Amino acid sequence: MNRNTPDDQAVQQPQEGSVTAGIGVSDTEAAGCTIHGARQSHHSDQVKSSLTTRLNRIEGQIRGVKGMIERDTYCDDVLNQIAAIQSALNGVGKILLEGHMKSCLVERLEQGDTDVIDELLKTMGKLMK
Repeated sequence: MNRNTPDDQAVQQPQEGSVTAGIGVSDTEAAGCTIHGARQSHHSDQVKSSLTTRLNRIEGQIRGVKGMIERDTYCDDVLNQIAAIQSALNGVGKILLEGHMKSCLVERLEQGDTDVIDELLKTMGKLMK
């Protein structure tokens, strides 16, 4: 498997249909999930910025729902906004999951750590509740 070094700053093009398409996944994201023995994320600045923007939008939506409840807005309208928030959060989760599977999961499997499969299955079970 072709592995890039942390010094290589080229941007990989995500595959069509990928949840990170249009965000750009840098080679540094595949550079290692463990730094000095501690597990750590390693997203590019572009991915961090995209995720932060999404989360800020979700935060605004949540404040909007709070206002709707305070104004006694029709329940169905509030529920539709809640569904939109849940969908947006799922989008953030998909981006993080894809990055995790393409970097940390692969790295740990290459190191012979098969416990990462059980960890992923447990996490996916939580995400699918």
